Amino acid sequence: MELKIAAVPQGSLHKYWKAMQAGAEKAVRDLQPHGVAVNFMWKAPLREDDRQEQTKILETVLRQRVDGIILAPFDSRTFVPLVESAAAAKIPTVIVDSALDSTKILSFIATDNHKAGALAADRMGEVLGGRGKVLLLRYQEGSASTAEREEGFRKRLAHYPEIKVVLSEEYAGATRATAKSASEKMLGRHASDLAGVFTPNESSTAGMVMALSGLELSSRVAHVGFDTSDLYFDMLRSNRLKGLVAQDPFRMGELAVKALADHAGGKSVARRIDTGAKMITSTNMDSPEIAQLLRQTGALK
Repeated sequence: MELKIAAVPQGSLHKYWKAMQAGAEKAVRDLQPHGVAVNFMWKAPLREDDRQEQTKILETVLRQRVDGIILAPFDSRTFVPLVESAAAAKIPTVIVDSALDSTKILSFIATDNHKAGALAADRMGEVLGGRGKVLLLRYQEGSASTAEREEGFRKRLAHYPEIKVVLSEEYAGATRATAKSASEKMLGRHASDLAGVFTPNESSTAGMVMALSGLELSSRVAHVGFDTSDLYFDMLRSNRLKGLVAQDPFRMGELAVKALADHAGGKSVARRIDTGAKMITSTNMDSPEIAQLLRQTGALK
C-alpha cells in the first residue's frame, strides 16, 4: 500500500512542531516493514500566527490529491470548510494539538487541555500554599488549545478560594519577543502584590521567563509554565521556575500517521486520542520517564 500524507502544523519555529514532525517521520519508518510506503510531506508556515499562510498551504495540499491530511488548526473555525470539502472528496483529516469544530474528521489527537490546565493549577496551589494573587498571561485570541488550558486552570483554581486569578489585558502572541513585551507590561501593573503567574504555551512561557529574570522577580513570583525548552532548564533545576506542563507532540505526530494508515487499511480509528501531559519540576526532571519525554520533544539532547 502506498499513501501520500501531508501535515500542516501551525508553525515551524518552535521545538514543539519539530518534535511532532519527528514523531510522524518515525511512524513512516515503522510502517515500511509492514508493506506501507508513505510519501510524507511537512508543510509549515514560518510564523505560528500566520493564519493566511496556513490557509494557503492547506489549499495547495488539497490540490495535490493526497490520501490523508494531518492538521494542527490555528483556530477552531477557519478550516472547517476546507476540511469538510476534503471529507466530501474522501480525503480523511486527522486533527492534532488544537480542536476543529467539525464532525467530518477522522480523529482528534491531542492533549486533554482542560486536564493539563488543571494540572498547572494544582501545582500553583501547592507552591503557594493555597493563597495569593496569580496572573494568567493569555496566549492569543482564537487558539482553541490554549483557551482550554486557560479555562482548565481557572476552573481548578476555584478549589483554592484564597487564590485570586487576574486575566492579562495583554496577549502573549506567537513569538518570544511579543510574549516578553506583554509579560513586562503585565508585571509592571501587578508585580507589587503578585504571588504567581501561569503561562499556557511555549512562547508565553519563554517570554515570561525572560521578563521575570530581567526584572529580578524570579525568586519572588512563582511561575508555572507550559511546554518544554532548553531555555527553561536552569530555571527549573534551581526551582525559580516551579513547574512545566509537558505535552507529547512526538506521540501526536506518530499516532496521526498511524491513524491515517490504519484507516486506509480498513481498520477502525478512535475518534479521540488523549496523548497525556505531565508536570515537570526540579524534583522529577532527571527521572528516566521525564528524560525520555524531553529527548523526544527535542528539549533534551
